[in-house]
Amino acid sequence: MNRQAVPPASLVTHLRTARRIVVLSGAGMSAESGIPTFRDQGSGLWSRFDPQALATPEAFTRDPETVWAWYEWRRRHASLAVPHAGHFALTALAARPEVEAFTIVTQNVDDLHERAGAKAVLHLHGSLFAPRCFDCGRACVGLADTLGNEPEHVTTRLAPPRCATCNGLIRPGVVWFGEGLPEAVWLEARRAIERADLLLVVGTSGLVYPAAGLPDAARSRGCAVSVINPDASSMTGRCAMDWQIEAGVGLPALVSSLDT
Repeated sequence: MNRQAVPPASLVTHLRTARRIVVLSGAGMSAESGIPTFRDQGSGLWSRFDPQALATPEAFTRDPETVWAWYEWRRRHASLAVPHAGHFALTALAARPEVEAFTIVTQNVDDLHERAGAKAVLHLHGSLFAPRCFDCGRACVGLADTLGNEPEHVTTRLAPPRCATCNGLIRPGVVWFGEGLPEAVWLEARRAIERADLLLVVGTSGLVYPAAGLPDAARSRGCAVSVINPDASSMTGRCAMDWQIEAGVGLPALVSSLDT
């Protein structure tokens, strides 16, 4: 186990020669910025609710006010979170002249990667900041910017806005249980993996499919894979490039190592 901020030598070696890099980021990446993981989102006003029970189309149909209020609470907390050093390190890595292609494939529904300056971000599970109509599917561009950012003002019931096109209810722009991933986003993620020569898996336990299958898909075609995560999981310890360390500590050290 390497918990010191000294990257594995084999990882640095691969990174020096990598030209097409993909990052798969998970909940641990955002947790270091203070955003609770999905399973930990039942605090305060929401402690009596089961997050998984709220995250379904059926729940929204049955009780849209409660579901919308919960997602507004989550969105506002995400708005107040600040990208950490690991987010900015990825942006710096993408900007290096030797890197020809750099894609972040994230399972997170916040916008921390974008606020750290990332350009190519694929949101496999959607975004809290991309609400759309539940009925016609129309994207409600700019709506999230008008809703305020004070979590303490959120109650457990809040009426969703209405669609300007069909008057349907606006829903959170995330992927709920029972829904498929956005097809275009998933295909683009697979294409990025097929072209990559290095995959960095950061802050994910590898339990949520189909995203958890991407590392094996990369390995099957000869792409180097490094898992960077503070906790051991089914994905860690499979090669010398794996590194048990927090993203906010490890990623800056890794990128800095390229200049030494």
